[in-house]
Amino acid sequence: MRDIYQELHWRGLIYQSTDDAALPGWLAEKPRTLYVGFDPTAESLHVGHLVALMVLRRFQQAGHRPIALVGGATGMIGDPSGRSEERNLLSVETLRANVVAIEGQLRRFLDFDCGPRSALLVNNYDWMGQFGYLDFLRDVGKHFPINVMLAKDSVKSRLERPDGGMSYTEFSYMLLQAYDFVYLYDHYGCELQVGGSDQWGNITAGIDLARRLRSVQLFGMTCPLLTKADGTKMGKTEAGAIWLSPTRTSPYQFYQYWINVADEDVGGCLRFFTDLDAGQVTRLLDEHRADPGQRIAQRRLATELTRLVHGDEGLAAAQRATEIFFGAEIRHWRDDQLLAVFADVPSRELPRGRLDDSGLALVDALFEAGLAKTKSEARRTISQGGAYVNNRRVDDVDARLGPEHLASQSVMVLRAGKKRYALLRFVP
Repeated sequence: MRDIYQELHWRGLIYQSTDDAALPGWLAEKPRTLYVGFDPTAESLHVGHLVALMVLRRFQQAGHRPIALVGGATGMIGDPSGRSEERNLLSVETLRANVVAIEGQLRRFLDFDCGPRSALLVNNYDWMGQFGYLDFLRDVGKHFPINVMLAKDSVKSRLERPDGGMSYTEFSYMLLQAYDFVYLYDHYGCELQVGGSDQWGNITAGIDLARRLRSVQLFGMTCPLLTKADGTKMGKTEAGAIWLSPTRTSPYQFYQYWINVADEDVGGCLRFFTDLDAGQVTRLLDEHRADPGQRIAQRRLATELTRLVHGDEGLAAAQRATEIFFGAEIRHWRDDQLLAVFADVPSRELPRGRLDDSGLALVDALFEAGLAKTKSEARRTISQGGAYVNNRRVDDVDARLGPEHLASQSVMVLRAGKKRYALLRFVP
């Protein structure tokens, strides 16, 4: 069994723990069962979830048994931790759909068929949904001192805001998560909870409840939130969050996000998100510093992480998409892949019939796509060698385009000059 505590320490993945002195030895004694919870507030996890998810994965690789808890019950309330205002409550139907989607993502990171250390996937609605209100107050609420709850940062910071406050619903969230820890201890021997640093209050509440209800000592550990060197949150762009779902953030967009990570942040990301060991990371960063323009470290990071999240097919699509912007010819793509790559590029729909018979004149195509203000300008662009169809130069002013010029089922990619792209999509 690998020394998981030492590995997490050098990777910078331990923010705080309940017993820094005892925890390393306790983890080394024998395989332990631990859990991380994920509330299904959206149909996908995002980059901010990756740190805790990778910690769970590393524990399994080191010989321990991970439990991924999807909060079908806690998600109905919403965690107040790190929030300045109350979350919108989601419908039961939306939550169920989100749970199913997230379960599929979790299976990419964890092995659910490897004997004693096989990962478990649980939904806390399965046990919380069986509780009656009075039963929960008697059996669980009775053991929560209200002054302890009020002292938690996640509660105190909200109550101290003059324009804030907290509903009884959100106030109860801590009780639900605390009982999850007790339930997982009772049924699976789970003794360690891991979460982001904003979960410290919830984690210690669960440890305290287990001590009061079961007279046992459980443990907690938090990992740092994903931030840049300047302290701002990582995982967001102008377009919004970077999601793990390919329908919300395409493999190409995901890959490009990591390619563009700042030099001062790439070392931490390599330690957090790849399986490269200390020596490999050091050598990679040395190579990067010798020639920063090649972005060697960022490319390795993007490759490793995109393969993990989107598989070999997703990585290949992302790398092919990257080659497009270096002039590679575009062919044999799917519509969804191509539209994701060119999501920010102007596009226009035309009737499919315009490709039939004699086809669509290239002059008309450039004009229709907005790459030329007039047909005369389109002719000049072609004659001067600046017109491209699917990144292949066409210098025949009389050229006509047919179905064979489609780069995917319905999309044609036009380019004027080095960087001006536009799409034509041909629909029935």
